[in-house]
Amino acid sequence: MRTTRTRRLAGALALALTVATAATACGSGDAGQADGGPTRVFAADNGQITIPVSPKRVIATGYAVPALLEAGAPLVGVSSWKRGIPLFNEQERKKYDELAKVAGESAAETNYEAIAQADPDLIVIGVPKPVLADIDIKRLEAIAPVVAIGPSVPSMWRELSRKQADAAGAAAGFDAVKTAYETKAKGLAEKYKAVLPQLKLGHVGAYGEVAKGNFQREFNGSWGTNIAQDIGATYYGQVKVKGGGSKDVSEYPSIEELSTAFAEADAITYSVAADGSVPAPVKYVLDSPLWKELPAVKAGKVYPFRYTEAATYRAATSTLDAVDQAFAPLLKQ
Repeated sequence: MRTTRTRRLAGALALALTVATAATACGSGDAGQADGGPTRVFAADNGQITIPVSPKRVIATGYAVPALLEAGAPLVGVSSWKRGIPLFNEQERKKYDELAKVAGESAAETNYEAIAQADPDLIVIGVPKPVLADIDIKRLEAIAPVVAIGPSVPSMWRELSRKQADAAGAAAGFDAVKTAYETKAKGLAEKYKAVLPQLKLGHVGAYGEVAKGNFQREFNGSWGTNIAQDIGATYYGQVKVKGGGSKDVSEYPSIEELSTAFAEADAITYSVAADGSVPAPVKYVLDSPLWKELPAVKAGKVYPFRYTEAATYRAATSTLDAVDQAFAPLLKQ
């Protein structure tokens, strides 16, 4: 039978005492014992947190959603993750649709009552560190142990998806998927080694703001670029003024700066939706007269990338396929 609110709060107080004792007596990775079963101390963005060794009821938000769906974690609730839906396989999509949505697309849309009603024994918050300020961590900690594991830059999904799966006790099989991805990437790097590494690339991202008259330029380590890098692509330049997080690897110049931004590019890639349609922020760039005058565009070296939102190794394998399809013409030139 589900615990009542009173019993949950009592459990939270007991957990707090257990955490304090464990933090004093144990180092990271040491196991302990609590009323709910064996525990261990886990290093997260929000500190050294005592969590169940084998969680039974897990809440996932943000980037933890695709990672824990793929890992087969015992989820009882997730945040909305619309951007990742095209990358879910049939089983993951079915599970995602069935699960209670306890938060929206942004961290500020967290539904604390819905999380409490789901009665979790672990909450995995997968949002970037700066966004943690939008979440009442203390309120969540009164419900269950909370581990925050979020990226600072987009390319960190590799390490963080493994860490998120480990926290949820669902890391089995992770390495096999990782190895399959790396094997595929190595094969594609060999396929394109004679043409791709020599190119200075630029990338147009999908998060420009048309209303403000700007576009998104992504550099190495960003969403649209990091997976292509695994097969030998290099995106030249760097952010002029780093703003932390994703703003360390992408910037938002005005459309008037398009000619300057990509003047040196031998080829340009750009993000498209899963169905190949062009998002409005990218269309804004492609429709610009300045775009048509770029050397790479005149040379016909422009390549659309699908699935640039991948945040797990299985999903990124689909991105590799899409990048391979996009770059195929390079082998014929």
